Amino acid sequence: MSEAAEAEKQAGRRRTFAIISHPDAGKTTLTEKFLLYAGAVEQAGAVKARAGRQRARSDWMEMEQQRGISISSTVLQFAYRDHTINLLDTPGHRDFSEDTYRVLAAADAAVMVLDVAKGIEPQTLKLFEVCRSRNLPVLTFLNKCDRPGKDPLALLDEIEQQIGLAPAPITWPVGEPGDFHGLLDRRRGTMVRFERTAHGAARGVDETLEPVEAARLFGPAWERAVDDVALLDEVGASYDRKAFLAGESSPLFVGSALTNFGVRHLLDAVVDLAPPPSPSLDAEGVPRPLEQPFSGFVFKIQANMNPAHRDHVAFVRVCSGHFERGMVLTHGPTGKPFSTKYAASVFGSERNTIDDAWPGDVIGLVNASGLRICDSLYAAGPVTFPSIPAFAPELTASASPKDLSRFKQFRRGVEQMEQEGVVQVLRRPGDPTTILAAVGQMQFEVFAHRLEREFGAAVDLSVPQERTVRRTDGETAGHLRGVGGVDVLERTDGTLLAVFNSPYWLDRVEADHPDWTLEAIVTT
Repeated sequence: MSEAAEAEKQAGRRRTFAIISHPDAGKTTLTEKFLLYAGAVEQAGAVKARAGRQRARSDWMEMEQQRGISISSTVLQFAYRDHTINLLDTPGHRDFSEDTYRVLAAADAAVMVLDVAKGIEPQTLKLFEVCRSRNLPVLTFLNKCDRPGKDPLALLDEIEQQIGLAPAPITWPVGEPGDFHGLLDRRRGTMVRFERTAHGAARGVDETLEPVEAARLFGPAWERAVDDVALLDEVGASYDRKAFLAGESSPLFVGSALTNFGVRHLLDAVVDLAPPPSPSLDAEGVPRPLEQPFSGFVFKIQANMNPAHRDHVAFVRVCSGHFERGMVLTHGPTGKPFSTKYAASVFGSERNTIDDAWPGDVIGLVNASGLRICDSLYAAGPVTFPSIPAFAPELTASASPKDLSRFKQFRRGVEQMEQEGVVQVLRRPGDPTTILAAVGQMQFEVFAHRLEREFGAAVDLSVPQERTVRRTDGETAGHLRGVGGVDVLERTDGTLLAVFNSPYWLDRVEADHPDWTLEAIVTT
């Protein structure tokens, strides 16, 4: 088989998707259960973590384990049904939307997890807008059906009205939330009975019931589910692949990740419904065929995933061709050769040396200090992929080391945090003061925590202040330096930012000087 044909074949076996949700909707638990059903773990780590015996595989950072939330994206690669699954777990908290955006740039589809008790929440809307901007197909999972919650039909209305996505249920609950008996599989007309496993730590056994038996055992609950499905048929709420791939419709599944119910159906749907990798658009909007020589782009950088080694990893999405460990690539921004001797597959904080990879896979390049987010790598023929825009900062704070003797460690940590995109680092021309900019308060907390724990440099942070930020140019910056209520700061990449104390000051300056350059920073 030719190399081009092999690339097409291998890409067809890949599924690369992200999981998105509002905090506490059950995203990390669902991630753990995917690993359980794929056989990648023998017992669900999220469950064992509650007893303090083992952390969740996807929440590897100490601060994540302490707070019980995801604050850093994670890559998990595993095999399922003769397919290679690249699962990109994203932070749920809105303060880390920028990290989520970068991860979604590397995904071919997304699974949106909704809590049946809460439905659509503000962060859900924001995350979906990111998916829409990247034209990602979205599968929906209604989680926690075993707990009291909203009427499922009402949730469908919420999804369609607030998100603009037509839900197409593939499975449907038998019994109301909190009185959950199982699910009705619309494709087969059968019922899968709900049974809890011990602490949800082991795979559940699906018991399939024919309609007559389901009606005998669950009577009114089964009849109501049948009536609901008949209503869905009448209004045309059925799966349509073309509408799904176009981002107009979302296949919907129900279950309870904590008790493992409905997880297998969703994981099967990722393989059966989610699209395999397709040609990636370059910076000019031209598709790069999968069979072209190797190319990829960096979408994430993370340091100190393994504190014993104090290294950092650049995550590269393979866009085309065949990657072989040790091959010498070209670094797009510099044109210099780049060795891939230390290439690994990633499973949370764990790494294993890999020999090859194909379109859709994610490669971890260890100690790739010269790489930055959005950088391209290629084997033959220059290629540049679209940049990933930075979010407009909403808060700023000044930072300095508590112990000046640790200034070198402080500076190294600041450089690393900026490289990873944890915070943006700003400075006034001619002023050495380090000013941090972020979308949310928790980014500063992560910055301070990691700087102390990973770099040994405790930090003094000023109280973060709300700011309104616009991009500007040198001429306007010269005018702004004499205006009250605004500061002119420079990012490390040379971008000049006008940082206003409030929207009022921005409105005033724009009204008085409409010819000045004050550009909104596009986030999606």
